Amino acid sequence: MKDTQLVRNFGIFGHGKCGKTSLSEALLYTTGKTNRLGRVDDGTSCMDFEPEETSRKLSINASFNRLTWKKHALYFADTPGDANFLNDTLFVSHVVDAAVFVIGAVDGVKNQTETFAEYIRARSLPTVIFINKMDRERADFAATIDAIRASLPQKPAVVHLPIGAEEDFKGVVNLLDQKAYLFDADSGKVTPAEIPADLADEAAVMREQLMEAVAETDDELIEQFLEEGELTDADLASGLATAVAKGTLCPVLAGSATSNLGTALLLDAVTTFFPAPEDAPAREGINPENDDIVERRQTADEPFSALVFKTMADPYAGRLTIFRVFSGVISGDSFYNASKGKTEKFGQLLLLEGKEHTAVESAGPGMIVAVAKLKSTATGDTLCVQAAPVVFDPPAPIKPVVSYAVTTSKKDDEDKVFSAISKMLEEDPTLSLTRQEQTNEIVISGVGQVHLAVVGEKIKRKFGVEMELRLPKIPYKETIKGRAEVRYRHKKQSGGRGQFAENVLVLEPLPRGGGYEFVDKIVGGVIPKQYIPAVDKGVREAMAGGVLAGYPMVDVKVSVVDGSFHTVDSSEMAFKISGSMAFKKGAMEANPVLLEPIMEVRVRIPKDCVGDVIGDINSRRGKVMGMDSEEKLESISLQVPMAEILEYAPDLTSITGGRGSFEMTFSHYEEVPGNIAGEIIAAAKAE
Repeated sequence: MKDTQLVRNFGIFGHGKCGKTSLSEALLYTTGKTNRLGRVDDGTSCMDFEPEETSRKLSINASFNRLTWKKHALYFADTPGDANFLNDTLFVSHVVDAAVFVIGAVDGVKNQTETFAEYIRARSLPTVIFINKMDRERADFAATIDAIRASLPQKPAVVHLPIGAEEDFKGVVNLLDQKAYLFDADSGKVTPAEIPADLADEAAVMREQLMEAVAETDDELIEQFLEEGELTDADLASGLATAVAKGTLCPVLAGSATSNLGTALLLDAVTTFFPAPEDAPAREGINPENDDIVERRQTADEPFSALVFKTMADPYAGRLTIFRVFSGVISGDSFYNASKGKTEKFGQLLLLEGKEHTAVESAGPGMIVAVAKLKSTATGDTLCVQAAPVVFDPPAPIKPVVSYAVTTSKKDDEDKVFSAISKMLEEDPTLSLTRQEQTNEIVISGVGQVHLAVVGEKIKRKFGVEMELRLPKIPYKETIKGRAEVRYRHKKQSGGRGQFAENVLVLEPLPRGGGYEFVDKIVGGVIPKQYIPAVDKGVREAMAGGVLAGYPMVDVKVSVVDGSFHTVDSSEMAFKISGSMAFKKGAMEANPVLLEPIMEVRVRIPKDCVGDVIGDINSRRGKVMGMDSEEKLESISLQVPMAEILEYAPDLTSITGGRGSFEMTFSHYEEVPGNIAGEIIAAAKAE
């Protein structure tokens, strides 16, 4: 294991299609890790290697690799940028020490960029901003910087002034050392040169702006800057490094990943500005034995500790458990899972290098490694030594917001499908699987429709079965609004012993949520006591099937007040039938209505989208229950019928440009409006 002072650990973040994976490929090529520049568009990427990624040309999973640059060992994660797969990105942001934030020079700051900016800000990660695609048509470096300043919490400090733009982009002026660097597209390397004459004045102005920005982060530097009018090269460089470590400034570099322009300078910035693990903040956890707060400095001489932040399911290798080592060194064949209170044995330690795995003897702070076939360990668990236990607080997984009923075209494949889904649940904490008792459907929930489509593709590829999805049935219910008293006589004679039972039932509504209440008001023995439970049973069976559209009836009080019996022909079966038929007759006379589930929805959206979102919710028969203002967002509490919001996720994405999010839980049942109830009842009868 390398000296931890020469270790760097970082994640690459940015919105979809900004070029994160292309940048990862360029870094691999520039450092000599690969002998050709992998490309996402033609499926030759080392980092996007799963078939679902190559077919869609986007990152679905976080992928990992290791580089060596100027004696430094760089461990990094390439994260997904699509809204359907952000859980990996969220978890990676909790385990890395720093961030390369990629923003395209053509698209600039997109709506989704703010999501990643918030992940970085929430963890106070030292950050370098890489303005990518500088050689593309319509690339605009200055406009991108302006958009960052206007929209993101990161404060940019421009370190590179581009030389040329679009097809003429050929290098940068480094404002720190006041040199120009020209790019060699083949190798990714750079050649020092004199600053072009036509950029000299602009470079001088921007260097002064950089000095001012750095000086403002430190009392001594601002005093020096005000007195002398400038900072020395050494003070400027060290001041910027300190500001980056504090998260107050983010150096901005320029380049093009697909053309491998500027990657060598980015690697220099990673080794210069990003902290070694021991210089990064200590990790705080809880001692599970006494609940005391524990700090683990990220050094090799501390007790071993690590956080599991990803699990991958493989039909052949079994589960692959991926974790980041925070402190100490792991070697041998076991560790203690403090979250589960169990010791786990493992085989080899594996270093992840794209789709390849390399066995290593040990792993220390900053390293991202994996082990296979653990029995108890899951995503979010803390690994450590039992003598010095600690539990780190993992991030909460992104909650699923879309749900579909799971079916399969082949009945024989049902068990295989659900077995495959259970394995995917181990890999993906944003998935959930539930059984709906009323509709008897198995429902799978995920972050989005694309997310569930990819899960289906993985299941087919890995386990050889097809998962079919359809919208789940709405669990409607029925109730009554009025009172009814009915008499029903069940009499049947077909030779031999007959059937006779008569009872009088009174049906009354209960408050919403009241359920079912059965009251025995028989006096004088007009119905023998042994037959009363049969009447109750008959009523319950009738309620299960409803009277309008076959949905269960709820919130009803049933009293049996009178009746008669026959000493020979009466039986429990006869009274059960009589109770059932009496209830159905009475329910139809007691103003039966249909009830629908109402969902409690919490929507977080940009303030400029409030009107459009509320208008859309109104069209869905929803009601606004309250609003809370946050810094840039509005949090709106809503109640919306489930039937109107099953496919809300893509609509909210469209309305807010991907900036909105929502959570949904069941609230209560309400009466369905008459015109809509009629359509539901007609459809149920037709079915």
